[in-house]
Amino acid sequence: MIFFIIGALPNAIAWAQESTTTVIQVDGLSCPFCTYGLEKQLKKVVGVGSVSIDMKEGKATITMQQSVDDSVLRQAVEKAGFTARNISHR
Repeated sequence: MIFFIIGALPNAIAWAQESTTTVIQVDGLSCPFCTYGLEKQLKKVVGVGSVSIDMKEGKATITMQQSVDDSVLRQAVEKAGFTARNISHR
């Protein structure tokens, strides 16, 4: 068991170093069901690691496992029924 944990550690460290954060300003988030639908669509995008949505601020914060073109993220937001206003990367 210890060998498994030690063996997985370099992969976890590499993922943490390679991941980036993307923030999308989203228009139209008005209820928890809205946030659930948006989160579901964003998680379908290959390269998305985790998604956190702040309904009050109207933003989705995404931890990316690999590079994803902004147009793909914008399409996912639109498919969920919302409008992506601004996409920024940290």
